[in-house]
Amino acid sequence: MTSATFLLLSIISSAFKGVDHRWPICYYLFDIMSLSKRYRMKNNSIPQCPVARGLQSVGDAWSILVLRDAHTGLTRFDQFRKSLGIVPTMLTKRLKALTDDGLMEKRLYSERPPREEYVLTEAGRDFLPVLMMIGAWAHRHCDGELARYVDVETGLEIEPIAIDAVSGAKLGTRAMRLSAGEESPARNRDA
Repeated sequence: MTSATFLLLSIISSAFKGVDHRWPICYYLFDIMSLSKRYRMKNNSIPQCPVARGLQSVGDAWSILVLRDAHTGLTRFDQFRKSLGIVPTMLTKRLKALTDDGLMEKRLYSERPPREEYVLTEAGRDFLPVLMMIGAWAHRHCDGELARYVDVETGLEIEPIAIDAVSGAKLGTRAMRLSAGEESPARNRDA
């Protein structure tokens, strides 16, 4: 067994220690990514990877589910706790991380007693398409009866797709590569 395989198995086994097995395993998949902060696995062959950098901000299941709930209109600590069934200490850590990373901000909604709510920032609102694409992926690849997103105005089910704004092509239909920011053709074209 290679050291990389052993490390991966160690990460996976520690990710699922203490897992509440009443929850579908899909809820825990992103927790593996949160462990990257503990193990700091680096890939020097792809510097400035936007996926790795994005996962540093929202790379665990609880943070992503808090953002999902915030997009449905939840703003208060007790609302998040009740919706997610998360212990208060874990929720406190997730809300702090999301505010520190600029995805949510605290706002005072009551002065006596002082009470704060958590609202999405522009960066947090920009995460909605990512949530929708995770959900679309789960509908295609995870078992079980999953809830569907419905457009409030039309009453129709939302079927998200990802389109490249430059070419108009559906993502996943063309080959792509990751290039460093200074090598990006789009940056050269704008210069």
